[in-house]
Amino acid sequence: MQNEKKLHLQKPMLNPQDFASNQEVRWCPGCGDYAILKAVQRVLSQLDTPKENFVFVSGIGCASRFPYYLSTYGFHTIHGRAPCIATGIKLAKPELQVWLVTGDGDGLSIGANHLIHLMRRNVNVKVLLFNNQIYGLTKGQYSPTSEVGLKTKSSPFGAIESPLNPIMVALAAQCSFVARGIDIDAVGLPDIMIKAAKHQGTSFIEIYQNCHVFNDGAFDSIRDKGARDANTITLIPGQPLLFGKDSKRGLIVHPHGIEVKEIESQQDLESITVYESNLAMAVQLASIKDPNVPVPIGIFYQEERPTFDGQIQNHIDKAKQDKKISLEEVLNHGHTWEI
Repeated sequence: MQNEKKLHLQKPMLNPQDFASNQEVRWCPGCGDYAILKAVQRVLSQLDTPKENFVFVSGIGCASRFPYYLSTYGFHTIHGRAPCIATGIKLAKPELQVWLVTGDGDGLSIGANHLIHLMRRNVNVKVLLFNNQIYGLTKGQYSPTSEVGLKTKSSPFGAIESPLNPIMVALAAQCSFVARGIDIDAVGLPDIMIKAAKHQGTSFIEIYQNCHVFNDGAFDSIRDKGARDANTITLIPGQPLLFGKDSKRGLIVHPHGIEVKEIESQQDLESITVYESNLAMAVQLASIKDPNVPVPIGIFYQEERPTFDGQIQNHIDKAKQDKKISLEEVLNHGHTWEI
């Protein structure tokens, strides 16, 4: 009887399909969102969190259809305001694991203000920002992350605005976990997501996502498997910054810039910078614009500090301990009247 009782108490084993909803997934054929959805479903099944404790919140945009396609709790909210809804959920139900799905338009244009404050408060929310450098849902206008010169329906002579760098925005907002992944990276992206899920505080992941219809090929140089080794570098704390085929190239991070070094000897190898998750190095790596320097992928920065929701809960607990009167007495305290 005891063994039978134990079996009943065991947590059910979940698989990615348990997190797929019964809704038909409707994105354009070839959209990078499909790969991200699969990665998320796989990650959720690997976390030691009850299924009913996940909630996904989104704003407006192609990426914001996410809550429909997951068999979890979810809110498809209003443009740019998803960080506010996510904060409210986390404060009201701190036991929930709250994920926020947004895009470069929703999160860095109309919603930029709210996203910044979510990060600097360190609300325990996991942010997935899909960056395709275009407004896809509204059929192809340039977005806050579009490259200068990009010709779109709203920039027929080429975009003239300097694009926002999402990683730099997150670092400047004091986000406590800042990372970048690639939509079709079936190994690296889930690994980053798992680390983000376990982080206590705001986790921000910029995901390079291909918009097959309106900005196809924006990330071909790093999405293509044949070119990825040469054009990206994976950030691993405690490891030298090596990249390229057989790790025969490396980076030396100087105070004034970054140097690419060919590895031809042990001395060359020892000169390569060992990656450390500190703010100064994160800013330098996030600032790379030289096309001859590989694009950093992975966790730029992580720190532990008190969460906003945790501190609020401490205040609530203290107020309950110090209470002098009941809630009913508070409501009926002082002058009251009947209408």
